[in-house]
Amino acid sequence: MNDSTPLTVAVLGPGGVGGLLAALLARAGHRVICLARETTAATLLRTGISVHSAQFGDFTAAVEAGAELTEPVDLCLITCKQTALEAALQRVPPATVDNGVIVPLLNGVEHPDLLCRRYRPELVAPAVIRVESTRIAPGVIEHGSPFTDIDLAGDAVPAKRLDATAAMLNAAGAHTKVQPDQTATLWRKMSFLAPMALLTTRHGLSIGELRTARRHELLELVEETTAISRAFAAEITTDAVMRVYDDFPPETKSSMQRDAEAGRPLELDAIGGALLRAADRHATQAPIIKRLVTELTVLARSAAP
Repeated sequence: MNDSTPLTVAVLGPGGVGGLLAALLARAGHRVICLARETTAATLLRTGISVHSAQFGDFTAAVEAGAELTEPVDLCLITCKQTALEAALQRVPPATVDNGVIVPLLNGVEHPDLLCRRYRPELVAPAVIRVESTRIAPGVIEHGSPFTDIDLAGDAVPAKRLDATAAMLNAAGAHTKVQPDQTATLWRKMSFLAPMALLTTRHGLSIGELRTARRHELLELVEETTAISRAFAAEITTDAVMRVYDDFPPETKSSMQRDAEAGRPLELDAIGGALLRAADRHATQAPIIKRLVTELTVLARSAAP
């Protein structure tokens, strides 16, 4: 893989994150194949992906699209929701990525095991992304944050392949760093993602409203979450997480909150459930997380059609 050579990239789930990265990579000259439902694929083939972004400007990029990957690719970005992951993976047969790199950009910490069982571990490079990007219609992406930052890892992936993948993403505009420990990388994101996701969704508040009106509750939840996270990444601290929140644009909403507002399934098990399972394994108390997961489960059920 060479960041200066056009490559073939599959994007499984061209939503807020996947659509943004697909458009950036296509604009950089790569061949991009978006994998989605037939109706969405037809729209992308017809209109391409339009991005509205303060960071990258407004632009439209042409992409290919289909319901299933039918040819080998150099890179496969997995950007669907955790709630749809197992079904979505049927769109990517193992043979099509057997000589590529698979980069899941998913919330949570448990998905690498599933991917390594379906594909070879030396192909799977778990990553986390810091961005606020929303699909407001098929092929229309609103990129709200002034940053698009990716931490790329992959304990079993050859270092040269990780470096080449990072260089490719950097050249397209997504600021990407290679990290040495995939478990710590995923938990560093979980430590600030989980409190924000659970509380913004529970109270229907942006991060700016949350860090002022409910700062004490946020702080208590962060302390509980970091106590769990430090079993996997010892450097995580409550102060560091709160600084991340204070740096976010005040109008920022979590993806879980946006899913709740749109009536979509919540990634509650991948985030809150994973936290509780880790707490049980390490005999850590998590009463606030348990309460929020219970309350959000009830709210989600009551909102279901």
